[in-house]
Amino acid sequence: MRRFGLRHGVGGSRCLIVQFGFEDACRFIFLFHPADVFSSFISKRLMKRSRVHSSLWKGLFFFSILTLSCGWSAQPAIGADLPSTPKAENLMAQTKPKIEQELQAKGFAVGQPIFVRIFKIPGTLELWMNKGRGFELFKSYRVCNYSGFPGPKVNEGDWQAPEGFYSVSAEQMNPKSAYHLAFDVGYPNELDVAKKRTGGLIMVHGNCQSVGCFAMTDGRIEEIYLLAHEALKKGQERFAVHIFPFALTPLNLKKFASSPWIKFWQSLEPGFTAFEQSKQVPEIAVHNGEYVVTSRTQKLAMQQTFEQGR
Repeated sequence: MRRFGLRHGVGGSRCLIVQFGFEDACRFIFLFHPADVFSSFISKRLMKRSRVHSSLWKGLFFFSILTLSCGWSAQPAIGADLPSTPKAENLMAQTKPKIEQELQAKGFAVGQPIFVRIFKIPGTLELWMNKGRGFELFKSYRVCNYSGFPGPKVNEGDWQAPEGFYSVSAEQMNPKSAYHLAFDVGYPNELDVAKKRTGGLIMVHGNCQSVGCFAMTDGRIEEIYLLAHEALKKGQERFAVHIFPFALTPLNLKKFASSPWIKFWQSLEPGFTAFEQSKQVPEIAVHNGEYVVTSRTQKLAMQQTFEQGR
């Protein structure tokens, strides 16, 4: 199989299940080397054809095989890359019965898509879940500890927790954390990089101790981690984590109007409001160094001020 260079078309480590099935199929298909079969066919039926025509037909044959192989490898393996440890598996197994009862009482189920919002003031982490009709709040957890003040993280070592729009994929789950269980929120994101903000490894974790992260009690992170793990395992590609200084209502923005970060907070407001109104996580991109909500019909630059109509 290596002679055809098809090993790299399998789908990589992200598709281990598909890779296994695909390679088995390849072994079956290429039990006889296609070039040998083709050459035998040519020698018996097309002895008078030129070598140019032979090469052309070989190329078309191999192109068809490669095209078919790419189609086979297109389906990703759900949850294939979720990291885990015996300790994490044991903690989730202990947490699952209790959380399933709470979910069932509210009409939710383990494995449904999740969305996380964090508010530095009053210090809460909201976990939203989607039953299929938009996100609904499942539970609001008290943040045990976070360092810094309202405002974004700017430099490594400033002990600030970030603010903005982030997301978490399977690779960012950390069952080996020294702080019980953890996931990396994804700082720095594209906007942070554009603004040359430094630092990294900003986590939501347990152990109730923080140096720039959002620390929960061990019991709370066990529940949050389990629901995140199961959502990713069931096929959610990544879940959004939106971090705000406070609820970005007109009243709160007016209250903090003298802050040096007021323009930045105003730039976050359309993303906050979009979710509040639709209960769907808005698609957010970065354009010219600013957040832009792209899920509305007309793109809304999130750098707008509140001078008009407020």
